[in-house]
Amino acid sequence: MGKHEKLLEHKGYTGSVEYSDEDGIFFGKVQFIRALISYEGSNAEELRKDFHDGVDDYLAMCKEKNITPEQPFKGSFNVRVGRDLHRQIAIEAARRGVSLNSLIVAALEKETHHAS
Repeated sequence: MGKHEKLLEHKGYTGSVEYSDEDGIFFGKVQFIRALISYEGSNAEELRKDFHDGVDDYLAMCKEKNITPEQPFKGSFNVRVGRDLHRQIAIEAARRGVSLNSLIVAALEKETHHAS
């Protein structure tokens, strides 16, 4: 029971929340980007503030250096489904008269609405 995980959100960035019984601190890092932005705090408010400060500092540094900040999500990703499933969903999309992409987006939207 050393860790419990949740998520923080700030300016489109998502951060993990973990707790270390051993150290008595909350800590985390920004997820879904390569840049390492980590933060910590002795309570939830300190953790949230350090997370916000970390994201804000990262964005300010990018602006100062005239570089584009990493965006967590591009809107496209590769999924490996195997040949049989690929064939089945391509046939189903054709049967419905929609693109393969549209069929998959609809399925993902349906799945995430049920999960929330």
